[in-house]
Amino acid sequence: MNKFKNQRGLSFSGFILGAFILVLVIMLGLKLIPAYLQNAEINKVFAEISSDPEMQKASMHDIRMSFGKRATIDNLTAIKPEDIEIDTDTGKPVLSASYAVKIPLAGNISLYLDFHPASAGK
Repeated sequence: MNKFKNQRGLSFSGFILGAFILVLVIMLGLKLIPAYLQNAEINKVFAEISSDPEMQKASMHDIRMSFGKRATIDNLTAIKPEDIEIDTDTGKPVLSASYAVKIPLAGNISLYLDFHPASAGK
């Protein structure tokens, strides 16, 4: 009777391959998280400006200055106030922008992400 005949499990090479893939996925995630967090913060600032009663009748210059001040406080570097497109929807400003982030992965391999944040009205 062979007691090893019915053994099942993960081989050492299978374990190493699985660990390698897991480490790659974690490293990729850690590089992507800051870009997505900054996009979420830009969306939040756009929504705050759009719903601010003082910004309802403000000029485009004042809205851009308000974004610039908030971006400085929140350390938002992905877009500049000049990059913001401002429309009005029933007297409420609607802010939007488009920008790209290039994330270097390894050597000459990079990941290119496009973001299109907008205030809630768009």
